[in-house]
Amino acid sequence: METPATFYLVGIPGLPSSHLWLAITLSTMYTIALLGNTLIVTVIWMDYALQEPMYYFLCVLAIVDIVMASSVVPKMVNIFTSGDGSISFNACFTQMYFVHATTAVETGLLLAMAFDRYVAICKPLHYKRILTPQVMLGMTVTITIRAVITMTPLSWLVSHLPFCGPNVILHSYCEHIAVAKSACADPMPSSLYSLLSSSIIVGSDVVF
Repeated sequence: METPATFYLVGIPGLPSSHLWLAITLSTMYTIALLGNTLIVTVIWMDYALQEPMYYFLCVLAIVDIVMASSVVPKMVNIFTSGDGSISFNACFTQMYFVHATTAVETGLLLAMAFDRYVAICKPLHYKRILTPQVMLGMTVTITIRAVITMTPLSWLVSHLPFCGPNVILHSYCEHIAVAKSACADPMPSSLYSLLSSSIIVGSDVVF
């Protein structure tokens, strides 16, 4: 198997003249997202009155949002400002892993927040007894482990494909399908796994 040293991210094909404005817009949105989510985490951490299950899950969700945005936006801004779309093999798959894993964690956290509201509304007298700190920690750890276990095989499948072409990715980040299609082998196994795993995770979370 040939392992490429570098992939090349195109950015947004057909809009090179708009890259500077996109960089400014993304930088502004990224700064607002960082400040907003950091403020949420800080306020919840410092205000004892907000240290309830709902706010605890909201705090974790804010941290996940920071991780997701930080895994893709800085490189996107760099592409739009400098035109340098090169990204190393390891960095590309690390970025892909964090994008998919944080998405899986987010859907799990939204389910946990829905469960929190269900208990608060339907069993208000048992709220404190059901949603103890140990239960909340267990839910968060389970959601994270589920994302790691589910997304690790996906990254392994794609990273072990043979790449022998120009390795140009027609996206602003290492999107799974685009990376798999650049391989000189059938990407069907990884694509099928991605479809099944995402359908099961998102589907089950939405149903519950």
